[in-house]
Amino acid sequence: MGSLPASAAPQSAIALHGTPREAAGFTAFPYVNPAAPKGGTLTLGVTGSYESVNPFIVQGTPASGIREFVVESLMARSLDEPFTLYGLLAETIDVADDRQSVTFTINPKARFSNRQPVTQHDVIKSFELLKEKGRPNHRTYFAKVTSAEKVGDRGVRFTFQDASDRELPLILGLMPVFSARDMTPEQFQSGGMTPLVGSGPYTVSNIDAGRSISFRRDPEYWGIDLPVNRGRFNFDDIRFDYFRDASVMFEAFKSGTIDLRLEEDPGRWAGGYDIPAVRDGRIIKAEFEIGLPAGMTALVFNTRRAMFADPRVRRALIMLFDFEWCNRALYNGLFKRTESYFERSYLASNGRPADARERALLAPFPDAVRPEVMEGAYRLPASDGSGQNRPNQKTAFALLTEAGYVLKGGRLINSKTGEQLAFEILANSGAQEALLLSYARSLAPLGIAARVRVVDSAQYQQRLSSFDYDMIQSTWPSSLSPGNEQLFRWSAKTADAKGSYNFAGVRNPAADAMIESMLAAETEADFISSVRALDRVLLSGDYVVPLFYTPNQWVAYWARLKHPDKTPVFGYAVDTWWTESK
Repeated sequence: MGSLPASAAPQSAIALHGTPREAAGFTAFPYVNPAAPKGGTLTLGVTGSYESVNPFIVQGTPASGIREFVVESLMARSLDEPFTLYGLLAETIDVADDRQSVTFTINPKARFSNRQPVTQHDVIKSFELLKEKGRPNHRTYFAKVTSAEKVGDRGVRFTFQDASDRELPLILGLMPVFSARDMTPEQFQSGGMTPLVGSGPYTVSNIDAGRSISFRRDPEYWGIDLPVNRGRFNFDDIRFDYFRDASVMFEAFKSGTIDLRLEEDPGRWAGGYDIPAVRDGRIIKAEFEIGLPAGMTALVFNTRRAMFADPRVRRALIMLFDFEWCNRALYNGLFKRTESYFERSYLASNGRPADARERALLAPFPDAVRPEVMEGAYRLPASDGSGQNRPNQKTAFALLTEAGYVLKGGRLINSKTGEQLAFEILANSGAQEALLLSYARSLAPLGIAARVRVVDSAQYQQRLSSFDYDMIQSTWPSSLSPGNEQLFRWSAKTADAKGSYNFAGVRNPAADAMIESMLAAETEADFISSVRALDRVLLSGDYVVPLFYTPNQWVAYWARLKHPDKTPVFGYAVDTWWTESK
């Protein structure tokens, strides 16, 4: 058992850069209603199905809500700051002066739902199970930790390989902790329908495997009066209903079976809500501002596949996506084009020439960033929106010719292999079909054969985890503090890791170096430069066909639901809402 270092300075909060906004002794976050009434039921809809109630393993599609409502972390994240944590299971956090270790002190009041205390052993065992048997993101992050040990009666110290990752203490602060004292690795990894015992405000009250899962608020929840929890977790019951089809789920919302939905279809938002319940005010359509980057929604090339190995082919296929026509014809002109992996934020590189810090970081990789991207002058190809995308077709065909393709009998043929340029776009929702089919049609004039295949959620998840696809539509969300999750998306180490989010198969030393610089950045200026440099590398790699984003969050909800006046930077947070009696 270790002892606290002499230089220890435990704090109740920590910010990645700068200082926490809320002072010690604060009573509640500014985006909640501390006086919100408790009671009522919230029913939400999810498309697809689930096969497991353990969201921390690769096997099986997990049920919604476990991480949010049942299993807590050592610290709680503020939704109104880029990356700041406040005490939850841990009363304090102490980052050593040399940044090679972090020590958490467990709150003596912390209890699991079975009323057993949260112990040092639970924290360490949870860490070990996640590191050895968890999802690749946890395995990737926690591989940087060389030891976890007890310190005194309530402390747990994690020691790192080195001090290069300034985010790692905060990542460990967000580590899920569950009752692990008697759990074997085999039990943890088996998945199934036996929920983990957590310390959160809810417990699982009902499981209808694959169809619904319900949670009941714990009346004896240990942390109800903590500052990070006041005004949150107001519903007595929360239920997630699963639907195979998105249109059926929308009908369930209109009938009142579902209480709230985040709308992502501009066509539906523009015309689908012209119903009596909206007109008479029983359903409210609201737009919530969000301060987070929009992230990257895109059609993703699986560069592990031979047809996408040549970047000229990928660039040509990017040229052939007609955003202006799609936005006008399919989405009522409500989308904006995504041109950065950190779109809608100051972290985006587009429109900004690289600063001196970026250029120094990128200097060892002279071919990693195209000149127009380095200068901030790159723009995705645009059309006149008529559906006749001929100038871009001409440019794309020149790239394909340069890559060794020839047009024969209406088919684009690889002159070396004699094979047509053909691929499958894998989807798991019929809602994607209009977009994907329109893209496939836009490729046909050049002799490219793209076919769209829709599969059920279980098959889709299995193929996604094993990278068994040519192209998919995916979204990588972003925050104002990108960090270790970027390894999980772009690092060469995760390109073949089953279950990782490196869907494109990126293996780029420049990307790895920019992520390393980002994680080691000591100042906000260095951090921003590192993120923008990573953005330029990814844009220059042509790994995806960037799609579009919505300027605000579109949320429709039944009027009995109420929400706080202030919306945090992260957008609306349903765990701060409450209900009036039906």
